[in-house]
Amino acid sequence: MKTINNELIRSFNPCYDPIVIVTDDNETLTVIDWVAKYRDAITNKNDIIWLLCRNEFLSGKDLRLFALWCARETFKSQESIDQRSIDAVNCAERYANGEATDDELIAAWSAAWLAAELAARPAGSAAWLAAELAESIAVETRIDQLLTYFKEETK
Repeated sequence: MKTINNELIRSFNPCYDPIVIVTDDNETLTVIDWVAKYRDAITNKNDIIWLLCRNEFLSGKDLRLFALWCARETFKSQESIDQRSIDAVNCAERYANGEATDDELIAAWSAAWLAAELAARPAGSAAWLAAELAESIAVETRIDQLLTYFKEETK
């Protein structure tokens, strides 16, 4: 079972000392217990995601699959999604599962990047503001989704 303590957090070079949140430097908790205890004390919830999305806690495959889950969640808040973006996410999932080649992934990424670039030009800053709002709303959901990985690990 994966655990967290201040020493481990410091090894990641955070922008602030974890003692601000966890006042007992000797406390070591499981990931689930740590998040349950300190989630409300952390002002910027992205800091929890920053902490948990590390190779020390998740495998490369699980990190990729979590990123893809985040992308699909973002798709839900959009009126229309360019098929190239959907194809890229699907290809990336196949890649994470060992079912797509590097060349397939690069081609899908390039097509999705072009779609995003073309869509962003006319949309201007309004699209970026909407994306930032969607991001802030989704952070709590992403934390909950990350915790499902650690709950599965304890079974």
